[in-house]
Amino acid sequence: MVATAVFILWAMRAPPSTQAFLLRVMVVSLLIFLAILFLRYFTLLWFAYLGHTERTVMGEKRARMLSPISIIVPAFNEAEVLRDALRSLARLDYPELEVIEVDEGSTDDTLLVAAEWEGRQGNVEFKALTKSTGGKAAALNAGIRASKHPFVFCMDADSMLESETLRKAMQQFDDPTVGAVAGNVKVENRRHLITKLQALEYIEGLNLPRRAQGFIAAVNIVPGPVGLFRREALEEVGGYDTDTFAEDADLTLKLVGSGWKVVYEDRAIAWTEAPEDWIDLVQQRYRWTRGILQSLKKRKSLFLYPLPDFPLWLSILEMGFEAVVWPILNVYAHLFFALSALLFGAGELLLYWWILLTLLDLVAAFVTVSMEQESLSLVPYAFAYRFFFILFLDVVKTFAALEELFNLGMGWEKVRRVATS
Repeated sequence: MVATAVFILWAMRAPPSTQAFLLRVMVVSLLIFLAILFLRYFTLLWFAYLGHTERTVMGEKRARMLSPISIIVPAFNEAEVLRDALRSLARLDYPELEVIEVDEGSTDDTLLVAAEWEGRQGNVEFKALTKSTGGKAAALNAGIRASKHPFVFCMDADSMLESETLRKAMQQFDDPTVGAVAGNVKVENRRHLITKLQALEYIEGLNLPRRAQGFIAAVNIVPGPVGLFRREALEEVGGYDTDTFAEDADLTLKLVGSGWKVVYEDRAIAWTEAPEDWIDLVQQRYRWTRGILQSLKKRKSLFLYPLPDFPLWLSILEMGFEAVVWPILNVYAHLFFALSALLFGAGELLLYWWILLTLLDLVAAFVTVSMEQESLSLVPYAFAYRFFFILFLDVVKTFAALEELFNLGMGWEKVRRVATS
């Protein structure tokens, strides 16, 4: 960014012939950036559409067997939301379940809430464990060790599952090479502009790539709120590691690196509570970005040695691109083109550029919202999504990437809960 400012100051004092040359460079750079942008968008949209139509054409299928499932719910100071999460588990349409709530040394009433639910309720057996604070990954591992069933479902304590979620996810395990199923995360608390923008982001920015990756059975992140795993696969890779801020991304890369397929099931739905404060959102995205980068650094050999399954390797490359390259490129491009357009009097070109990007986001929002049968009222938020929200997040990701590059310290900042129901 400093280099861009220095370049602009130098260009302002350059002779007219040099400025004309620089203007041509700016136009060419803009066209290259737009080409990358369009390629990225339409590749994701095309593969996501193929995955959507494949499921539509194949129609509803049933899992050959509904094996018992162990559900692990780690929680640290989640008393405000845990009761709703456990209530949603009691309503699941599934023949045999055990739910293990792992308290991570909470200082509120989390353990008391979990204890209220202990015992058997219909087809669900509830258990409560407690351990000293060691992080979410350690809590998940403790729950997995205490569980007994051949399939393990991991979720967040602020998530609520739809009744058919497990049945839909289990359909994917008819393929013995599938090690994990990533579900569909949706924002529950759509009460403010910031959470409505996140609701659109989850559909367009997170679930769209996951749907595209699912078409080639190469999902690169099984989200924390809704992930179903084959126990055999978890045991093979040694469960969760505790040395990153993104244990879900790290575990998924371990599974992919071991040759397991990771697929997406859009009908396996979990509703989660998104941050309602900009500071909480920044802290969340800092943690996500740095955790993903930590995971990629640990698994850098996956970049250097292509996996036998090319789609899996391609998905890992895409993960690195989305985590590091694209946010920095997007921030730099916006700054460079805006300053250059003002310098060279090309404001009209800049306006056309913004209109084009906004139209692209509107199309992507309409397509993805339609595929998920979501409310079309989210589509108009694509205007704010483009004008400041995505750029804001990419700035946050860029600073997070720089901090990770220089190995600056970062604590675990917990998002405040508001208990929407």
